Amino acid sequence: MEFTEKRQHWKKINALTPKKLELAHFLLNKIREGEDVMTVIRRHPLEGGGYLNKAALVAAYEQMIAAGTMETDTALLERIRMKPMRTLSGVTTVTVLTKPYPCPGKCIFCPTDVRMPKSYLPDEPGAMRALEHQFDPFTQVESRIRALKNLGHPTDKIELLILGGTWSSYRRDYQEWFVARCFDAMNEFKHEGHKVHEEEPKENSVNSVPSVVNLSAIHSLNEAAPHRNVGLVIETRPDEINPDEIKWLRHLGVTKVQMGAQSFNDHILEINKRGHDVESTRQATALLRAAGFKIVLHWMPNLLGATPQSDREDFARLWNDFCPDEIKIYPNQLLANAELYEYWQRGEFQPYTTEELVDLIADIKPSIPKYCRVNRVIRDIPGNNVVEGNRRTSLRQDVHETMKKRGTTCQCIRCREVKGKVIELSSLHLDDQVYQAGKAEEHFISFVTPEDGLAGFIRLSLPSNDSPETGMQDLNGAALIREVHVYGQSLGVGVEKTGAAQHVGLGTRLLEEAERIAKQNGFGKLAVIAAVGTRQYYLDRGFERGDYYLVKSIH
Repeated sequence: MEFTEKRQHWKKINALTPKKLELAHFLLNKIREGEDVMTVIRRHPLEGGGYLNKAALVAAYEQMIAAGTMETDTALLERIRMKPMRTLSGVTTVTVLTKPYPCPGKCIFCPTDVRMPKSYLPDEPGAMRALEHQFDPFTQVESRIRALKNLGHPTDKIELLILGGTWSSYRRDYQEWFVARCFDAMNEFKHEGHKVHEEEPKENSVNSVPSVVNLSAIHSLNEAAPHRNVGLVIETRPDEINPDEIKWLRHLGVTKVQMGAQSFNDHILEINKRGHDVESTRQATALLRAAGFKIVLHWMPNLLGATPQSDREDFARLWNDFCPDEIKIYPNQLLANAELYEYWQRGEFQPYTTEELVDLIADIKPSIPKYCRVNRVIRDIPGNNVVEGNRRTSLRQDVHETMKKRGTTCQCIRCREVKGKVIELSSLHLDDQVYQAGKAEEHFISFVTPEDGLAGFIRLSLPSNDSPETGMQDLNGAALIREVHVYGQSLGVGVEKTGAAQHVGLGTRLLEEAERIAKQNGFGKLAVIAAVGTRQYYLDRGFERGDYYLVKSIH
């Protein structure tokens, strides 16, 4: 069954007729009494076949709350919410894809499909949704928010993740239009009396910026919108990063940049036709850090010319000067529509087996520093696209099982987040991990539980005289706050929950500690790379608006 057909099928099953609403009410009461959610659902099938799913239960719950036939029950909602892990990191991520567009890269491992942006396949989950919406940014965001709400997730704090290969290679008028339309969807804007292009810019100029897109005004609306943007992420190549580009990214509201480093070996980069060298990655990460961006690097084991042992050595180089805040481990996968396929046919390339990959990642994962988060350990490419080698997309679970057998653990952020656990605030202690990266002194200041669980953190960067020049006046003489994050189930703005890490003042206490350390190190100013929807949070804590950052004097 095709993606759209599946969606229509489930919509039909879960349309809440009076009979289904009655059944949902019955099921909710059973679940409230302590019975297992899935057991209750399976025990009570629909008359015409099939079952009510969790999305239908959430919809019924909301209808009954609105009608006054049921009292608000947060614990019940948490039990029926689908995929609660999606929002246990404190924010709700919405992923969108840009349209197919030429990429400057010629990488031999990269798949090519005319229907998709470079490196993406049409049957990857996020790509399928984008294709269904014909890459329209407004409908992609709007439909995803609606789907997440239907599954019981809070959607008032949105991290917007824009994928599509090399963002910087797209024309700037398209970039600005795309971001504006994403924000229009978060603002729930219906285009009444507001001038902004609904239509995509025409291919009539290069890097032109139409004045009719008033992105600043659209951003301002989001500061108090129903779905506030708490992070804006794009992906690009290291050789696209320069002072002009980072200024443009701040104009758009970008706070986090993903880059494909792929390898830290110039020979490997060259024979895989990556098109840039290791020094490009080094300079790009240093410049992004100096401008306060959060940095995500992609690393690819099993490239042409690599071995499991050389990959182990290559991974160790990540923590020498590059020091990303987050990483995505993307093992190279042999795909029929990539140039690498021809190398394999000639016997010049051999993919690692699943066992070799699991062994490799289980070896390197314990070496990841506490300040870094591992977002992925495998691309979400369906196995039918893989010609030879690993086809499993559950590699993370396989790696963790192997590590458990070995008695080793990972200390990365994702593995230490408190997630939905109840925490005793009085038991938390403050930890300051200091490390050097990109000519700056980095402070990863965190609140930690006695079991080493991570309740919240702040990234404070202290530039040196040798740090790259950004050309942005806001940052002159400033210590940089690159990220503030408090964990636990994502809660609505202003909502409190007993035992949850969010909304108990941890963020404010982390800011105070960062200010103390910055002042102690001779800085007279703090600058924060605030996402549009978080501006008010910092303004309420003594920061003022600059050109591209929020700033605070700390003399």
